[in-house]
Amino acid sequence: MESSTRPKRVLVVAHRTAATPALLDAVRNRAARSPAEFTLLVPNMARGLHRVVDPEDQEESEAQTVLDLALPLLEDAAGGHVEGLVGDPEPLNAIQDAVNLHGFDEIIISTLPTRVSRWLRLDLPSKAEGLGLPVTTVTAKDRAAAPAT
Repeated sequence: MESSTRPKRVLVVAHRTAATPALLDAVRNRAARSPAEFTLLVPNMARGLHRVVDPEDQEESEAQTVLDLALPLLEDAAGGHVEGLVGDPEPLNAIQDAVNLHGFDEIIISTLPTRVSRWLRLDLPSKAEGLGLPVTTVTAKDRAAAPAT
């Protein structure tokens, strides 16, 4: 019975979409459903020549900046503290590491719109489901497709 009262541990995986309204709404809705503890995982994405030469040799400054900007917004949406992690440059490796090291109960993956999302082209949500956890995919709204107000 004790395990049923324990808050679910939710891993939120995002990079460029870490502070989008769609993700904030998803976290807010998940927090309202049942007790949950959230952790934001930001893969330390390799850029430019680093992608080819050595994707592991990246400064964490960009990922840390994403965490610094997104965590206060996510904490507001979650109604409590949200942990932050910088992960492997490859998003699936980052997810596997986080799940193996920290033990999560579910995953929320936030991506760019379908037409530009590298993570969706890589089929990241389906691959993450292979870890045996429920996966929710949140796609940021495409500003170009949004109706004018």
